[in-house]
Amino acid sequence: MNRPLASFIRRLTMFYWDPTYILLLPRLILAMIAQAMVQNAYSKYSRVETRSGAAGVQVAQTLLQSYGVNDVEVVMGKGQLTDHYNPKSKQIVLSPGVYRSSSIASQAIAAHETGHAIQHSEAYIPLSFRSFLSPGVQISSAAALPLFFIGLVMGSYPLTQIGIYLFTAVVIFQLVTLPVELNASRRALLALDGQGFLTHDEYPMARKVLSAAALTYVASLAVSLLQLYRLMVLSGRRRR
Repeated sequence: MNRPLASFIRRLTMFYWDPTYILLLPRLILAMIAQAMVQNAYSKYSRVETRSGAAGVQVAQTLLQSYGVNDVEVVMGKGQLTDHYNPKSKQIVLSPGVYRSSSIASQAIAAHETGHAIQHSEAYIPLSFRSFLSPGVQISSAAALPLFFIGLVMGSYPLTQIGIYLFTAVVIFQLVTLPVELNASRRALLALDGQGFLTHDEYPMARKVLSAAALTYVASLAVSLLQLYRLMVLSGRRRR
């Protein structure tokens, strides 16, 4: 067997028997815990109706009006927990369960997405920075790992470094996303309380819903940091 082919097979074998796979375990656990907490909080508090009786769509429309945001539309989307704000179309898209329901969970989620619309109207700097990064990060996210592992198998250190740089961009994007999401939740809770949608005893329940949602972003960042560390370990070991 010639030397280049033997070297390629050795690198491929090392890839399949990589001891850094152990880092995948905490990543999996973190993701599962965060997702379970969101699902549990939503399931629990979507069954608790608010005394105000305002549906998610009403909450969003009222908050937009109270902040003087008149160019954003509230529409009903599809699926469950697919709620989001689209800055390009200036639409708050609420899932059917949130749009129609007057539960604690629905009001909290609707107010959170409205918080993003308010951030946009106020040119909130972290949101603007995230929007600026978003197109490039979509490319980086798709290309980072394929380029890294192709470089790893082919023994191309420069290619693995490009993969690491691209994945670092993804981590930076997630780092910027975290304060954006936390700020939207803070705005949501203040607005729900200020507009009288929630009573004193309902407020902590809404906070639990939004805290569980925020944990998913924390977990996502932690997972990506572990992955970035793994890529750096792999690249350094292969180079030696």
